[in-house]
Amino acid sequence: MRIPGTARQLIIGRPQRAAAVLLFLFFLQCLWVVDHQALTERDYRFARCGREMWERPSPLAGYFTTCGNMQDGTFAYRAAGFPLTVQRIVLGHSADASTWEMRHELRYVKLLLRLPFLFFGIWLGAGLWWVARRLFGNEGGFLALALYCFSPEVVRASSMPNNDVLAMWGLYGVFYTAIGVAHAMQGPGRKWRPRIVLLTLAFGLTAAAHIAAAIVGLLLALVFMLYLAEDRRGYVLQVLSVTSIGTLLILFSFYDFKPDAFSYLFTGGAARMWFSLDSARHLVLDPSNACLVIAAALALLLYLTQKRSRYFGNTAPLLVALLLLPLMTTAVPSQPWLWALPFVFTFTGGVFADIYETRYRKLYLYLTAALLITQAGLCLASLPLLIIR
Repeated sequence: MRIPGTARQLIIGRPQRAAAVLLFLFFLQCLWVVDHQALTERDYRFARCGREMWERPSPLAGYFTTCGNMQDGTFAYRAAGFPLTVQRIVLGHSADASTWEMRHELRYVKLLLRLPFLFFGIWLGAGLWWVARRLFGNEGGFLALALYCFSPEVVRASSMPNNDVLAMWGLYGVFYTAIGVAHAMQGPGRKWRPRIVLLTLAFGLTAAAHIAAAIVGLLLALVFMLYLAEDRRGYVLQVLSVTSIGTLLILFSFYDFKPDAFSYLFTGGAARMWFSLDSARHLVLDPSNACLVIAAALALLLYLTQKRSRYFGNTAPLLVALLLLPLMTTAVPSQPWLWALPFVFTFTGGVFADIYETRYRKLYLYLTAALLITQAGLCLASLPLLIIR
């Protein structure tokens, strides 16, 4: 099927339809969790703080909202509050009315509050499929997306207000956009600019979600761009300097250009990080992730034993995943291990795509089908456990 366009034709073929089906199943899982979830005190905090950011920032000196200066990033609060603010304006309610006071008048509060996070979860899934498919073909892209769509942790994160799903989305985008910029640097300068603008936007939104994710993204971008830029390495620091300035401006705008509130970002300790295996251990030992862990472990074994799997497309996401899985923030509650999952799924899809090209193709196709069917069952069975009581 072809959709006519002014510049080019968008072809919707079997791979695109298969990806759309998987993303629709992911959407249905998240929607089920949202429908069975009651509004919690945490939800009201995100709604109240988010609405204040859009409608009436706190008049208190040094504070951005009456909730105080949030250490875990402002992006999630703005995302949660935006649909409620729009609905309030459409219905003509006063800005002084609280979400709690309007809870019986506003419709679909529970869904509207979570809809932006569900949107970013679907967006990340689509981006993951696009990257994996370009790198590894249809089969690698399909496997990576299927692992993502049937991950209970991803479903949980996409069904509730939080900054981690936004940081996960942003960091994955930052990494592969930085690689795209490094590749573009081998060509004419006119091809750099759009990608640099996109990289700046990705950095800015990631920093607004979690400053620690942006710092990690900057270090990764520096290392991998220096590796890929070859004879253009002298431009890498210039590109990242421009990107960093743009990132600060975007981040400043999230604080409505208020220096007092913005300064707390540098003193609140949100960027403090260390390493611990506790979170990764919990992820591995959770029965609902059993098939995901088996697939990733098998991919790692194949990567170590099969020379054909050891190339940049597989090695890059593996190194990022190994960095993020034991990472922890010490001053604010966050889940960096969640940021690692898209890279784990990309690596797994790539290694399996390589083994599909060997004489063991049928065996691994059957194994993949069995793992995915079982993981889908585990994910569906775990949905009631994702509901916050």
